[in-house]
This record gives sequence, C-alpha cells and structure tokens, in this order.
Amino acid sequence: MMRKTAQSLCWLGMGLAVAVTGVAVAAAADGKASEAPPLQTVGKVDLQRYLGTWYEIARYPNRFERSCDSDTTAQYSFRPDGRIELVNACRKPNGETKSVRGVAKVVDPETNAKLKVTFFWPFSGDYWVLMLDPEYRYAVVGEPRRKYLWVLSRTPRLDAETYNTILNRIEKLGYIPSKLVATQQSDQ
Repeated sequence: MMRKTAQSLCWLGMGLAVAVTGVAVAAAADGKASEAPPLQTVGKVDLQRYLGTWYEIARYPNRFERSCDSDTTAQYSFRPDGRIELVNACRKPNGETKSVRGVAKVVDPETNAKLKVTFFWPFSGDYWVLMLDPEYRYAVVGEPRRKYLWVLSRTPRLDAETYNTILNRIEKLGYIPSKLVATQQSDQ
C-alpha cells in the first residue's frame, strides 16, 4: 500500500512538473500576449442568464479539442453547492460523440466574469468572459495569457456582421483573429 501511494505521489509530482514547465514555455513563446495590455473582462455576467447551451462558433486550436470534428457545444448549469457544472461535447470524425464534465467556480464575485474551471483535478484554468451580447446571444471567452479563445453563440451560427464585429473587438483585446478555426455545426 505504501509503495502504491509513493508511486501515485511520484506520478502526481511529475504531472505537476510537466504542467508548470508547459505553462512557462507557453508564456515565453507567447511574447505577443505579454506585449498586450492586461486583459479586460465584461463588467457583469448574470450567471442565471448565462446558463444553458452555447454552440462553439470558432476557437483557437487547442489540445483538448484535437479529436473534435464538429457540433461542439457547452452546457452550463448550477450545482447544488453553488458552483457551475459544464458539459462540453463534440462529434468526432468517426461520428461518435465525445463529452467531458467540469466544474467552475466564480473567482470574481463582483462581476462573475472570471471563473476557474476544473475538468481534471487538481488542474484548473481561467475562464474569462471577454465579450457578452446584452441579450446573451453570443459570448467570447478567453484567458489572461491569450493562449485560448472561444466564440460562442446560443444558435449554431452567427451572422457575418456580428462575427466581423467580434473579430475586430478580439484584435483590440490582443488576440489574433486569423488563428481562429471555424467550428462546423450541423443543422440542428
């Protein structure tokens, strides 16, 4: 039993070392983000209105969604403990659905625009709401290092004018619009 516990702690330590190294390398390699001013979130998020289903319209490429081919969604709901449950789902190239559950907690209760999300304990990531339509029809989510970015909508598609407005705004926030990859959504 003692040997198994020591092995588990060793693996955990190695995992943390790899994660910390990855963060340091990403920060050093992402010089563009360090030149940008500090990232600002929206002034206020009504979490009750934010709950529900969001369709991914576009994203920065990331390792979490590497096997996702289309139909990527995020479903948010309150948990009994006051935190938020997330269920991210997508369709893989073979047609199978892939999903993962996570938990988010608000870290800025004044605005509700900054959350910490955990999909695999003990690791968590920043989830900052950077843009939010007044009617909660679309949102843009990122994180302070500008390594990740998602454009979300309540419908599977956004009109071109709205999408272009988003692209202009994210560029002003220090993101690179040309890095976005469009998400294919089937007709729902």
